[in-house]
Amino acid sequence: MSLIRKKSLDHLMGEADGSEKGLKRTLGAWSLVALGIGAIIGAGLFVRTAAAAGEHAGNAVTISFIIAAVGCLFAGLCYAEFASMIPIAGSAYTYAYATMGEIVAWIIGWALILEYALGAATVSIAWSEYLNNLLSGSDVIDQISRGAKDVSSLAIPYQWCHSPFESAKLLDGTLLHGMINFPAIFILLCLSLLLIRGTQESAKVNAVIVFVKVGIVLLFIAIGWQYINPANHTPYFIPENAPPVLQTDGSLYSYSPTFNHGWWGVLRGAAVVFFAFIGFDAVSTAAQEAKNPKRDMPIGILVSLAICTFLYVIFSHVLTGVAPYTDFVKAGKEASVSYAVQHYMHEYLWLANLVSIAILAGFSSVILVMLLGQSRVFFSMANDGLLPRVFSELHPRFRTPWKSNIILFVFVGFFGGFIPGSVAGDLTSIGTLFAFVLVCVGIMILRKSDPERVRPFRTPLVPLVPILGILVCSAMIVSLDRTTLITAAAWMAVGLIVFFLYSRHNSKLKPLQ
Repeated sequence: MSLIRKKSLDHLMGEADGSEKGLKRTLGAWSLVALGIGAIIGAGLFVRTAAAAGEHAGNAVTISFIIAAVGCLFAGLCYAEFASMIPIAGSAYTYAYATMGEIVAWIIGWALILEYALGAATVSIAWSEYLNNLLSGSDVIDQISRGAKDVSSLAIPYQWCHSPFESAKLLDGTLLHGMINFPAIFILLCLSLLLIRGTQESAKVNAVIVFVKVGIVLLFIAIGWQYINPANHTPYFIPENAPPVLQTDGSLYSYSPTFNHGWWGVLRGAAVVFFAFIGFDAVSTAAQEAKNPKRDMPIGILVSLAICTFLYVIFSHVLTGVAPYTDFVKAGKEASVSYAVQHYMHEYLWLANLVSIAILAGFSSVILVMLLGQSRVFFSMANDGLLPRVFSELHPRFRTPWKSNIILFVFVGFFGGFIPGSVAGDLTSIGTLFAFVLVCVGIMILRKSDPERVRPFRTPLVPLVPILGILVCSAMIVSLDRTTLITAAAWMAVGLIVFFLYSRHNSKLKPLQ
């Protein structure tokens, strides 16, 4: 039995045309743009910017964003060609099935679980933390940003908003243990029910969320620009001999390691902030629900990427200008924006709460699009027989993969409710980067194997653009820490076991051999 059997493009186009029994086509170009922005602007902007600046890139985090964006642009151009030519659900998984064969398609589908499912769980945990910060007041945000362990004033009791593997000590010495993260489960449930109700309804809610969070981001940029201290932007790159910084646990953070200063630090920073761009590819998972995918998919992918890149560069320039990058090692951490407002923009303390609202809105839309993307990948894999049929069953009225959404909620809810957010690390990024690399490879293969195929959107400068996409994304993978690489390899090994025990024996292409 061949491991590289492929689905023909004609067969895929037949699936796309069979819309009467499939997913409902309700999304226009600007709904897709909003979907992309909804997925992109979230945890990455508000959390990863400070981590990359404080620990690796310094003020040159703006360049880190540009490098990550360039890698995404190369991949995005390849995605746009595929999405306009093969307008069905499944994203990179479907494209690989048509160009590189079943085993590679399975590997990508399995890797995308790291991006979508694990990413949604991680963001739901962050959503829970910021909800508690908002309800408890900015003083608690400040305590948490300084590493304090006084959680007695939290609006939601500690044990009900943390996993069983987390604990905290009160000032009187009392030790609290987490039991379950109810807020994380709550937001996952609400958004899963919204997705079951319908893609168009989900897109409308997402559009409102996008308007709110982008508006508040622009407000922070406009006000924060007045508080930029030019001295904070000097030197622009972290020097190798930069003095170590005292962290909240009493240890010193050193900038002497290769990936903690200079251009190498900027590259590591690009890998860190790459998480901020995860989501634009989720637009391609909704190709089968686009009204005019040949025109609208490239617009949705490339315009959302361009808008977010512009906002990211300006935002990071303002943030590192308002507060020194070293603050984000010893203080700012996850509440970096609120920290900057409270310590350097005293006349606008009310902005800290608005930022928290924007963060909650941003996290919500990211979770929504990630759950949407994962269910659509599962939908395509189940249609091909690589996953059980239950993942492809549509609701008789809403025409959404409702059983898949329910199963996905249980799976993601388990991680959100009972596993610490730190376990995800950079796994979400590596799963996405791997998919990007293979999509770029797929474009080159398809240009040779089927050069006459009609392409409503053509990736320019092939093979240069795909090769550059492969190189940039591979460089960011290599710059990730060894633990992340080993964990990702172990995850892929588990996926191969599932493939050989179940998927290849149930593939719908099996009778064709």
